Amino acid sequence: MLNVNNINVLYDKIQVLWNLSFKINSGEISTILGSNGAGKTTTVKTIVGLLHPVSGEIRFLGERINKLPPYKIVRRGITLVPEGMSIFPKMSVKENLILGAYAKDYRKTLDWIYQIFPKLREREKQQAGTLSGGEQKMLSIGKALMSNPKLLILDEPSLGLAPKMVLKIFDTIKNLRDDGVTILLVEQNVHHALEISDRGYVIEKGRIILEGRSEEILNDKYVRKSYLGM
Repeated sequence: MLNVNNINVLYDKIQVLWNLSFKINSGEISTILGSNGAGKTTTVKTIVGLLHPVSGEIRFLGERINKLPPYKIVRRGITLVPEGMSIFPKMSVKENLILGAYAKDYRKTLDWIYQIFPKLREREKQQAGTLSGGEQKMLSIGKALMSNPKLLILDEPSLGLAPKMVLKIFDTIKNLRDDGVTILLVEQNVHHALEISDRGYVIEKGRIILEGRSEEILNDKYVRKSYLGM
C-alpha cells in the first residue's frame, strides 16, 4: 500500500532522515519504534506532505505522493492523528467529528465511530475541551476516522494517558485493523505496540536499524536490552 524508498529529509540544512525505506502492507498494523529525536515524527510528517524529502520517493497505492501538498494526500486516503490532541476544544464532540468528514452523508460513519467509542456518543453535545485526556484522544482518533482513510497514521497515541486508557487505545487500534483499516503506528511503548502489530521498524538517528515481523522484533536481543530493559 505505502512504499517509502530511500528518502532523505532535512530541517533547514540539518539532515534528519537518511536513506529511509520501509513499506506498509494493506490490512496490517506497522509500527515504527524509537526514542525521542530518532526521526519518527519527521517520518510521518514527510508521508503526509508537511515535509518534503530532498531525494527518494514515497508511493501510495502506486502513485508518487511526496511532491503533493497535504490536502491532496488526505484526499487520497491518508490521515494523521498527530502527537497530542488534535481537537477544537470550544466545539462540541459531535461538531469535532463532523469537521473530520468529507462526505455529505456522514451519518453511517458517525454511527461507526460511536460504536467504536461509546463515550463519544454519550458526550456528543459536550464541549471537547472539557473531556478527560483519554476521551480527547478517542475524539482525535474518531475525527480522523470520519474521512474513512485507507491508511491511518497514529503518532504516539498512548502519550500521557493513564495505564488503563493506554490498554483501551491499543485494543481499539487492534480492532480497527480487524475492521479493515490499515494502520501505521508510531510509538515509544514498545511492548504494547509490537504485541498488536504485524510488522515493526526500529529507527535510530534517522535510519532504520532493524525491521521484521513484530514477534521477531519483540524477541530481538538488542530491542529487549535497549527498549525493554531485559
